[in-house]
Amino acid sequence: MKSEKKRFKYFQALQQNELLKGLKDEDLLLILDDLEEEIMPKNTCSISNLRTLQTFYFVISGRLKAYHVEKNNDRELTYFLLKKGDVLDILCLLDGGEHRIYYESLDRVVLLTIPMFKMKNWIIKNPGINKNLLPYLSKQVRILEECASNVTLIPIATRLARLILNHINSESQELELINDLSNDEIANLIGSTRAVVNRHLQQFKNDGIINIGRQKVEIKDLKLLLDKAQGRFSN
Repeated sequence: MKSEKKRFKYFQALQQNELLKGLKDEDLLLILDDLEEEIMPKNTCSISNLRTLQTFYFVISGRLKAYHVEKNNDRELTYFLLKKGDVLDILCLLDGGEHRIYYESLDRVVLLTIPMFKMKNWIIKNPGINKNLLPYLSKQVRILEECASNVTLIPIATRLARLILNHINSESQELELINDLSNDEIANLIGSTRAVVNRHLQQFKNDGIINIGRQKVEIKDLKLLLDKAQGRFSN
C-alpha cells in the first residue's frame, strides 16, 4: 500500500469483511501486507474464470454483479450483487475448480487481491476464517435457492416485489443497492426482460406502491408492497 491513509482505510474495510470478521488486528495487518489493490472502472468485465482460479478477491467498495449469460440467445441471469464486505469466488477457494460465472462492475469497484495459494495458507493459519466460511456460503446458497424457485415458480410481479422488499433498509425504509439500476439490470435479477419489468414498475406506481423518479425509486406504501410480494392480489 502506498500511503498510510489508504492502508488504514483498507484495514477498516477488512475488519468488516464477512470472512475476516473477528480476526485479531495484528492478523489482519499481516494479511493486508499480502494484498494488492485492483480498480475496475464502471461497466467493465476484467475478471475471467482463469483469474478467479488463481486469485482471491475482497470487495472494498462499489458493486459487482455475478451473472451467467446464455450465448445462444444473449439472455442473462444475475445470481448475486456483490458489495463491500463480499468476496469472489468462494467456490474456487473451496474446491479449486473452474467456476463459469462472469463479473461486471456496476460502479467504479475497488478490490484487494491475493494469490489463491496465499489465501489458503492464511486460512490454515487463522481458523477463524474457516468458521466464517460456512455461514457466508450458506447465505449464498439461500440466495441461489430463492433465485431458482422465483424464476421457475413465482409470477414476475411477485418476483419484482420481493426483490424490492429484500433491498429496503429496515431503518430508513429506503431502497438500497438496486435503487439506481436500469430496468435491464433489474430484469436480469429476476429472470425477466426490460419491457416486462418496465410494465410492472408502472403498475406498481399506478397502484400507489412506489414512486419512480430519475434514477430513484421511493417506497410509498410498504403494506401494499408486502401484499404484492406475497401474491395477495392479481398480477
